[in-house]
Amino acid sequence: MSFPRDNLASGERVVVHHHPHWKCLIGPFSVFVVCTGLAGLAAGAIAASTINSTLALILNIVVAVGWGAAAAWFFVRPLIAWKSTHFVLTDRRVIFRRGVLTRSGIDIPIRRINTVEFRHGLLDRMMRTGTLIIESASDEPLLFDDVPQVERVHSLLYHEVLDERDDGFDDRYDSADRDEGRGHDGDSAYSRRVEVDRR
Repeated sequence: MSFPRDNLASGERVVVHHHPHWKCLIGPFSVFVVCTGLAGLAAGAIAASTINSTLALILNIVVAVGWGAAAAWFFVRPLIAWKSTHFVLTDRRVIFRRGVLTRSGIDIPIRRINTVEFRHGLLDRMMRTGTLIIESASDEPLLFDDVPQVERVHSLLYHEVLDERDDGFDDRYDSADRDEGRGHDGDSAYSRRVEVDRR
């Protein structure tokens, strides 16, 4: 599921687009595998029992319903949540979106970002994931867990922040030069007017 282009401003360029690392799916998928094994054992026990066919059918339906509920909650739901969660870095902002029926998200303009950090332990380093920490102006630090290739994302975001600051500095410098130029022109015009009046 790619990030919708209509959510971007005109001329905005995507630098990085990630879903959460697949590590976040290990827990619920493991529970689903356990539930599948238990459902298989229960179905085998029912088939090997000597209970009448009607009761066996009811018990098999109960097992199937239980397995279906486990599949929906521990397999389908996490998978959809994973696919609908987006971490996007553009040349203008950091975008985070999640949710299917109820959507939530946050946008952080690049120019408001003060510091960018990342954190990962030994296991996260082996799996090439970690937590990205973004501190913006006048806001509490925001933590984004399970970011794939977190060191690369950190580096790209840091470069975007530096580029934004360099562009802002250049704009202020050019504006100061123009103001200074207008000041000199005004002084020259004033001097010429004084000389004309004196003549």
